[in-house]
Amino acid sequence: MPDLGLTSLARRGQWPQSGSMILAGIGIGLATSATLGWFSLGPVAGLTGLSLTFAALVVRFLTLLDPSNPQRDERRVFELLADDPAAWLSTDPQGHLILRNPAAEARFGSDARTMLEGLTRSVLDPGPLLMRLQTQAAADGFARHDTAVHNGMLRLSVQRSVQRQGAERYLWRIEDFRLPSSLPDDPMPERTLPERPASDTGGADLEEVPVAMMTFGRDGVLRSANRFARDLMLQGELRSLMFHDLFDGLGRPVSDWLADVVAGRLPGGTEVLRSRTIPDETFVQITLHRFNDAGRTLVLAVLNDATQLKTLEAQFAQSQKMQAIGQLAGGIAHDFNNLLTAISGHCDLLLMRHAQEDQDFGDLEQIRQNANRAASLVGQLLAFSRKQTLKPERLDLEEVLSDLTHLLNRLVVEKVGLSLAHLGQGARRPLSPIRADRRQLEQVLINLVVNSRDALPDGGNIVIETEPVTLLADLRRDRALVPAGDYSVIRVRDEGTGIAPENLERIFEPFFTTKGVGEGTGLGLSMAYGIIKQSGGFIFADSTVGKGTVFTLFFPTFDGEVPVEAPPPARRKSVRQGAGVVLLVEDEAPVRAFAGRALRLCGYTVLEAANGEEALKVLEDSSLEVDVFVTDVMMPGMDGPTWVREALLDRPQVRVVFVSGYAEDVLNNGQAGIPNSVFLPKPFSLTDLTTTVQGQVL
Repeated sequence: MPDLGLTSLARRGQWPQSGSMILAGIGIGLATSATLGWFSLGPVAGLTGLSLTFAALVVRFLTLLDPSNPQRDERRVFELLADDPAAWLSTDPQGHLILRNPAAEARFGSDARTMLEGLTRSVLDPGPLLMRLQTQAAADGFARHDTAVHNGMLRLSVQRSVQRQGAERYLWRIEDFRLPSSLPDDPMPERTLPERPASDTGGADLEEVPVAMMTFGRDGVLRSANRFARDLMLQGELRSLMFHDLFDGLGRPVSDWLADVVAGRLPGGTEVLRSRTIPDETFVQITLHRFNDAGRTLVLAVLNDATQLKTLEAQFAQSQKMQAIGQLAGGIAHDFNNLLTAISGHCDLLLMRHAQEDQDFGDLEQIRQNANRAASLVGQLLAFSRKQTLKPERLDLEEVLSDLTHLLNRLVVEKVGLSLAHLGQGARRPLSPIRADRRQLEQVLINLVVNSRDALPDGGNIVIETEPVTLLADLRRDRALVPAGDYSVIRVRDEGTGIAPENLERIFEPFFTTKGVGEGTGLGLSMAYGIIKQSGGFIFADSTVGKGTVFTLFFPTFDGEVPVEAPPPARRKSVRQGAGVVLLVEDEAPVRAFAGRALRLCGYTVLEAANGEEALKVLEDSSLEVDVFVTDVMMPGMDGPTWVREALLDRPQVRVVFVSGYAEDVLNNGQAGIPNSVFLPKPFSLTDLTTTVQGQVL
């Protein structure tokens, strides 16, 4: 076959004579560079192995020589590429195919009209890959990417070219790297590797491919690994290992997965497994492909480090779990508050008929006290789900801690010391005020100190530190983002037993506890988490087993003033206690029964309705006078604020008591525009109910 090198083409007169000397010079220079591995010019037809950079140079020189017809010069370049086994394509910026060599037509078909359409035959979902490569080439002039296919690797290279007339072109080269066998002609003995240098991977073409690749035999023995695979999994050395020596964590033996792929029971697929050869907790995404090599069935494993992906996945799952637990806790708390209202309410009714000397009085008191304890636990669930009622005020943290010190000292045992420390930045810098519910903040600090005390069975020190902190940039930590700004920080530090790493990420979950049965509910830290978050702050935990734990609380500083509650509206003419008409609207029958009886015992006339629609029907009687609406907020059908707002159109003078097992913030939007209304959280006692109603009637 005749030599079709650049110089011979010029001698045949296929190029302008003025360009032949230039191209000849290029050919000589590139031929000299062949030993450097830039490209090879051999005695084969065409320019087999022509480099993408060289093709771009040809286009550029031809454009300089004949700027009037760059399209013709493009065709001439592709004539040079006619016999190259690599696929060459020219596209416009939109990906439409302009020219292609026979190898590209054979690979992608003659009917393909776009780069995306052609590459879809070889690569799954190539759109994002092509967009990324073209964007990089548009910015840098050149881009390249290696991607795994069923029997090897596919290398995509792209060069951007701008012609003299301004037309923008992208020259693509697509070449295959097949996977040669690293096996000898004779079958390999089980768990042995052929003698070869440590750098030999059984496939020179794949050795420098920037993707970790391994091959395994039918018996699961590692047969080859390229350099990236050795660096990732084998600390740079090729060793005789089985598939199950390298990976685990599939939920079944990983060797069974490999055997299914070898036997054709599975097409391959992708799994994320834990590495057994890397000391740290490392996860690897593995894609298996079965292929045939000289009559032997092998499996190609393409590996990617998935540790970061697995970490993000775990963080997302944890975030979703916490959100789901919060929603569940809020719903459970609402239902329990209804039950506890009925239990404690009817207990109050019984206590009204029993004196302290009665035989049943002690039993009833026990019921009441345990109902109150249950209400406290429900309150902690609501705190975690951030659906409890807070009464925020402007707080001076140093004052709060000073007042709380006496109680905290009573909580620790003799062998445990408790101290306060203020860490100012430079000269002593006072803490800025914060906005929070004082009672709830005190409860958070009490819980943290109690936990620290329990972590010091042999004694030690607990230190509560305060510090003004200014974040100049956003702080990202534990799936949270703390915005830049000024904060007042509290740290509760102990020298206790510490928290194991596997437990540290779960400590804020409700009911999670490492204490023994009966020693804790597992709600203390979840309540602290909810209160801090509901107050606009952040809480983090750091711990080292055997050295201690630090809880850090960030509170944004507050420069404003908490609005003073408006004075109560003018009272109507005074009536005697118990006089008046109350419309009681409650969908929970036990709660409605207790509240109705309690109000009647106090002398009120009580009208009852199970929902808002029934309440409006009762009020259709225009001759009926009602002094107070007592209504639940969340009900099937019309909620409390909705029906009340409609009823007040005809009865604007009626006062309202809203009750709910949720926090008061569920009422904020609905209560807007409803005058003379107050909120009573569940569970409420008989005294709470009657006192609140009496305050509205007077």
